[in-house]
Amino acid sequence: MWNCMMVAVLSILSTILPAFAQQPHQQPIQLHPQNPHYFLFQGKAVTLITSGEHYGAVINADFNYHRYLETLAAGGMNYTRLFGGAYVEVPGKSFGIQRNDLAPARGRFVAPWVRSGDKFDLDKWNPEYFTRLHDYLAEAAKRGIVVEITLFSSQYGDMQWDVCPFNRVNNLDQTDAIDWKKLNTLENGNILSYQERYTRKLVRETNAYPNVIFEIANEPWSDRSLLADIVNPYLFTGREQYPNSVDLPDDLTMAWQARVAEWIASEEASLPNQHLIAQDCCNFRYPVRQLLPEVSVVNFHYAYPEAALLNYGLGKPLSYDETGFLGRGDEAYARQAWNFMLSGGSVFDNLDYSFTPGHEDGTDTEPNGPGGGTPELRRRLKILSDFLQGLPLLELAPDTTTVKRAGGVYTHLLSSRTGKYAMYVDGQGPVDILMSLPAGEYRITWTDVVTGKAKNGGAFRHTGGNKIISTPEFRDGIAMLLARMR
Repeated sequence: MWNCMMVAVLSILSTILPAFAQQPHQQPIQLHPQNPHYFLFQGKAVTLITSGEHYGAVINADFNYHRYLETLAAGGMNYTRLFGGAYVEVPGKSFGIQRNDLAPARGRFVAPWVRSGDKFDLDKWNPEYFTRLHDYLAEAAKRGIVVEITLFSSQYGDMQWDVCPFNRVNNLDQTDAIDWKKLNTLENGNILSYQERYTRKLVRETNAYPNVIFEIANEPWSDRSLLADIVNPYLFTGREQYPNSVDLPDDLTMAWQARVAEWIASEEASLPNQHLIAQDCCNFRYPVRQLLPEVSVVNFHYAYPEAALLNYGLGKPLSYDETGFLGRGDEAYARQAWNFMLSGGSVFDNLDYSFTPGHEDGTDTEPNGPGGGTPELRRRLKILSDFLQGLPLLELAPDTTTVKRAGGVYTHLLSSRTGKYAMYVDGQGPVDILMSLPAGEYRITWTDVVTGKAKNGGAFRHTGGNKIISTPEFRDGIAMLLARMR
């Protein structure tokens, strides 16, 4: 009896002591008060850039998250997503991913709830899960890595619903039998109360960590979608289907998301820290109509640069929260990152299929699903991160008027009132770029986005008005920093 009591006490302590080990004076990541499009974290203005694993680092017992976090930090990545355990995928089947850390092998799913035989007891929390969660967040915090904890997700189909802990067949007959398309609505029977307990539990457990952002739900439009727009209206077939459709969550889903956001905010109201809340709005691009009042971060998946430009007026960080369906090549994802971030984006996150159980150093580059991810891509993303962190971020905003013409290439530009211009030129050159600039003395620096090497582009005096800027030769894009010296 005494041994059982000691085991229980030690289990409880193992879940709460890591939280007490956090430095209480360190403020959670927040919107920067001088420019809320960027974050204030560890005392400085930051953007968040990563190419990270498929969100199963904690729930998959076979995934060495220590090695994973070390790899991210060594590569200059400062962000990762983490699914909380309410959603899990099927090994070798879900979305064609062969080595999927969000799909633990049989018996290796570390859920927030205790398992009794083959079923979960939703009334009992799993100490092993919370030990892993605390350790993961603490190790990420040491390395300056921000973790977006995604509480829920769409189910996408019967395959994922068949293994979901909230499905009645997978728990001790505790939940009502429902249509899975009503799981993330207020019409889900008694599942709603279990969802609330789970949300509040995770919010309490993670409150001490400064590196946490909560996301309400991953791709909430997928199970109950409303067609809002189409990307290419000239398609003869599939005009209103993915990947040409811009889908939004329906009213039932939005009402449920509002309830989850209220749970997060109300639970944290009496706790020491209040964390940012993110809302996943849609794929591709759309001028957001309905942003929940508690939300501070605006997420998009598979986004075009227009997603940032159309929503910059919201005055919040704009996040390219997931990409990774463009095959295995690095170039497409690097271009996406530069284009989005130089359009006013705040976060870029590539879904990196090179992180798998046994390859937590991100070296599994064999075919493994719809996307890619390599050490080389992470190296190229670090070039972008370093470029951005070298800018006066708090002064910058998207600029769609200074460039008058750029033949054969696409440009995305951030500028400041003090005469700083940061541009990404997408394509290959040399090209001439016509810009309208105030009078002054200017200096140009070019950055090779593949090698990271900076090159002095010289200086010039300008009397005001149109000015042609001639680029050096480049392939796969080039970045420019133009600074007015006086």
